[in-house]
Amino acid sequence: MRSTRRSLVAAAAALGLPRHGAAQDAWPSRPVRLIVPFIPGSAPDINSRQIAEALSTRLGQPVVVENRPGAAGNIGFSYVARQAPADGYTLLWGTGSLSINSALYSRVDFDALNDFAPINLPFAMSNVVIVRPDSPIRDIAGLVAKLREDPRTPYASGGFGSAAHLTVALFLARSGTAAEHIPFRGAPDIVNAVRAGTVQFGMPQTQVALPLIRADQLRAIAVTTKERIPQLPDVPALAETVPGFEYFSWMGLLGPARLPEPIIERVDGAVRDALADPAFRNRVTADGTTIIGMDATGFRSFLVQDVERGREMVRISGARVE
Repeated sequence: MRSTRRSLVAAAAALGLPRHGAAQDAWPSRPVRLIVPFIPGSAPDINSRQIAEALSTRLGQPVVVENRPGAAGNIGFSYVARQAPADGYTLLWGTGSLSINSALYSRVDFDALNDFAPINLPFAMSNVVIVRPDSPIRDIAGLVAKLREDPRTPYASGGFGSAAHLTVALFLARSGTAAEHIPFRGAPDIVNAVRAGTVQFGMPQTQVALPLIRADQLRAIAVTTKERIPQLPDVPALAETVPGFEYFSWMGLLGPARLPEPIIERVDGAVRDALADPAFRNRVTADGTTIIGMDATGFRSFLVQDVERGREMVRISGARVE
C-alpha cells in the first residue's frame, strides 16, 4: 500500500501542516452527527465508527454515526450538501463514490467540489477479489478464463455505482471480458452472496472480507491496489495479471460548504491527534486500512484530482447509471 499512500499524498506533498487557531469556544456544545452514506457493517461504516470514537474523546462531545445509505452514497451526500446547516453539528464520512458519482449517474443534486468542505482524509483501502474456498477459480488468470467461457457468470456488488461495482466494471473492460452484475445493498451482502454461491465472485473492500479470508471461509485471489498489501502478503496484486490496473477506496471527513474554518481546524487537529496514537493506528491497520492523514488543504487538492480520475474510470469501464 506504500504506492497508494504516495498517490494520495502527492497532491499535498509541498503543503505544510495547517496553522491551528483557536476553535470557536461554543463548539461543540452538543453531540455531533456523522452521516455515513452506506449500510452498517460496510467498510466505510466500520472506519467511521473508529473515527467517531476517537473524535468523541478529543472533542468532549459524542460523535454519533447516522447511516443514510442508498444510491451508492448519493442519499447521504445529498443530505449533507442540501439539508445540513454549516454549523459543525453534521459532518460527512465521504468516500471515493463522492468523486465518481457525478460522472457515473446521469443526475445528482450535489457538486463534489463546491458543496462540501474537506476536513481530513485519514484512511485508504484496497478492494479484494474473492471466491468461495471450493471454487475452481484459484487466480485472476482462472477468473478471466471462466468469464471468457461464460460471460453470464454472476458477480455481486454493493449496488449500482458502488466501488465494488465500478471496480469489477473496470476489470472487465481492462481484461476484455464480461459478467452478469447482481447488485446488493452493500459490501457485507457481497461477502454473503459469494459464500452462499449465489454469485461466483465479488470485489468488496478488504476490511469486510478479511476476517473470513483469514478463517478460510473465502479465498482471496487478488487485491486491487498497485502492490500487494501487508495484511495479505501472499495474495497478488491484480496488476500482476492485468498490467496497469489500480483501484483503492478512500474515506474522509467533510462538512457542508461554508463550514467555519475554526471548526475545520478543530476537527482536523483531533483527527491528527488520533492518528498519532500508536494504539489507534494498530487497531485501524489490523483490518487492511492504510493511514493517510491528509489535512484539509491537501484533501481539497486531492479531491479535484480524484474527480478527474473518477470521470476517467467511468469512461474506461463504460459504466453508467440512469
